[in-house]
Amino acid sequence: MFIKVFVLVSYVAGLFVIGWWARTRWSDSAESYFLAGRSLSPIIFLATMAATNFSAFTVFGCSGAGYRDGYAFYPIIGFGTGFMAITFWTIGRRVRELGQSSGALTPPDLVRAAYNSRGVSTLVAVVMIIFTIPYLALQPIAAGYALQELLGLNYLWGAVLVTAVVTIYTLRGGLKAVARTDALQGLIMLSVLLAALILVANQSGGLITSGRKLMSQYPELFSRPGGQGRYLPAIWFSFIFLWFFCDPMFPQLFQRFLAARDNRTIRRTMLAYPFVCSVVFLLPVTIGVLGRLNHPGLTGKEADRILPLLAAGFDSPALGALVVACGLAALMSTMDSQLLTLSSIFSQDLYSLVRKKKTSSGVAARLFVILLALAGLGLAIRPPGTILAIARQTFTGLAVLFPTVLFGLYPGWRSKSGAIVSIIVGESALLLAFFGHLPTWGFLSVVPILALTFGSYLIVAGIERALKKQPLAWPAAFLRSPYTWAFLAIFVLAVDWYRWEESPALILGWPVWVIHFLVLSAAQTLIMARWARET
Repeated sequence: MFIKVFVLVSYVAGLFVIGWWARTRWSDSAESYFLAGRSLSPIIFLATMAATNFSAFTVFGCSGAGYRDGYAFYPIIGFGTGFMAITFWTIGRRVRELGQSSGALTPPDLVRAAYNSRGVSTLVAVVMIIFTIPYLALQPIAAGYALQELLGLNYLWGAVLVTAVVTIYTLRGGLKAVARTDALQGLIMLSVLLAALILVANQSGGLITSGRKLMSQYPELFSRPGGQGRYLPAIWFSFIFLWFFCDPMFPQLFQRFLAARDNRTIRRTMLAYPFVCSVVFLLPVTIGVLGRLNHPGLTGKEADRILPLLAAGFDSPALGALVVACGLAALMSTMDSQLLTLSSIFSQDLYSLVRKKKTSSGVAARLFVILLALAGLGLAIRPPGTILAIARQTFTGLAVLFPTVLFGLYPGWRSKSGAIVSIIVGESALLLAFFGHLPTWGFLSVVPILALTFGSYLIVAGIERALKKQPLAWPAAFLRSPYTWAFLAIFVLAVDWYRWEESPALILGWPVWVIHFLVLSAAQTLIMARWARET
């Protein structure tokens, strides 16, 4: 027990040292606190974008999904998240440029600059807060699970402890501290996940032998539609669709675009992102699949604890503690970013509605950091479902903002009325879906919801332009571009329904079709490189 506690305390102490070193003063400007002076270099930008996106959902949710559904979940999350990197150029580059020229500090602030509308930006701010707080709560939920399994610590006390640590160093350093701790935590997460995979596989004779054992006992884990038969082609399509439209709308990712030093920083991150996602997500999914050999019979939320369960059984207490530290690294690197971004939205976009002006320092923002941490902790007391189920609902709510942001960045499509109507229609449709009153035709609810969201925006924008006798700028150049069709072809190839129900061969213990998605990610990267050079 002493070794486990020593390892975890050393890890937390390291975060405090970095947070102290990368401090900002309480009197510093809001731009310095929230955006690190818009100075993030390519390496730090990539590290903080990746670590911020790789949350408790990545380590605990993906290992739990791997346990329940097998390798069918890997291309959905690994390829799907990497495919989203296309938006770094179509959205992220324009966000950085408009943010630089307008002085925008937050996502709603950027939307306000695009539409010149306080109403649109306030609506965006409210939606981001409503749907990010439940995602914020996933982080203390996972922390409670991890510390309970490893140290026997009460679930609630584990959640409180991690929330307190993250809150303190976020208060101290702002984005400077968050970005640098993200880099450390991302490196820890990747290294320890790899070590954990090797150790878990070796307990059953190695990855190849373990794969053969699992193939004979649980062949459904290597097939599609997966262990529970859930990932039919329509659901497969829906998840990749969901990641593409929701991830850029995560407030903590969106705000990172405003903090990038230049467009080259964003370009380099875009090119590296598919490879990073392909590697990182394969590790927890594989660990979850292998967990079936040592801990069969877990169901529902129990499966989300498979990683700490495996770590508790390691012969080396230090390595077991490091594996849990890996999970903590993932969730803390997302939680600090969520706290920082939501506090910026409260202090810069909503607080100003009351005081009639924005705060010029980080004092009010730091107070909101504390309040938001308590709100997330409150939701974590009684987790309402699996990590994947909670994430899917919050992700869909944020994806509704995509048309508003996308069209707002392209002047020929901007429509204040279209933005407001599309958000109201989209969130109303999500509410109908939650109560089971929205037909989905076998897809996840995000597909019909986004169809309604895009459709309502374009209809209202078309009517508005017609009344003003200003035609919409139809995307002729977009449709003529060979890159549009190249990316669409990659997306279609990713939903390779024609190969389903095959009995897959194994390569190094993994189903051979995993290679198909690694090749697609590599092809995407090559196309993005040429596309970015030309634009």
